[in-house]
Amino acid sequence: MTLEAALTTGQIAVARSGLVDYENALKIQRNFHAEIVADERPNTLILLEHPSVYTAGRRTAISDRPTDSTPVIDVDRGGKITWHGPGQLVGYPIVRLANRLDVVGFVRQLETALIKTCEQFSITALRYPDRSGVWLRDEKGDRKIAAIGIRVAKGVTMHGFALNVNPDLAGFSQIVPCGIADADVTSMARELNREITIAEVSPILERELFEVLTKVSA
Repeated sequence: MTLEAALTTGQIAVARSGLVDYENALKIQRNFHAEIVADERPNTLILLEHPSVYTAGRRTAISDRPTDSTPVIDVDRGGKITWHGPGQLVGYPIVRLANRLDVVGFVRQLETALIKTCEQFSITALRYPDRSGVWLRDEKGDRKIAAIGIRVAKGVTMHGFALNVNPDLAGFSQIVPCGIADADVTSMARELNREITIAEVSPILERELFEVLTKVSA
């Protein structure tokens, strides 16, 4: 993977990587994770997009998988199955947690950054106490706009979040996204009823992530 840009802000380095194959990005995550565990790299946030792919977390049930036998990459994160594709802003914060045991607190901080980013575009998002990710709830029903699934090993995080900016949501139609059958999936473009780009959203999300990650990282 070629990193398009990398700079350090405080304790967090950011790598903006464009469109990257999922399995290649996973190798980079693992390399960064090992380097951070060994104190050879600063805490690093990877921001990218993936070509269309399904990934399944450890809790994925057979019934959650694609109905058309589409291949799925099984990964060592929490959560269930999801889809990634162009138009979805994916972030992998590879950071050493200040409190190694506060995994839930780390997820809540990611949710906060995503919620605040949505607010900047006049989208009112929220969290559910019993469901990870970021949601919209109104007369149209419950809709998930961002998914979160992480893993912590040796006190350092891997995997992260996916914010639906302007993807083709048809990718979710062949699965039960995140194992939740009673809710829909949405995007910023759908909610705003206009085109919106990764380039518009990424700088705002970066700023919000820096604020929360510096609170939870060591």
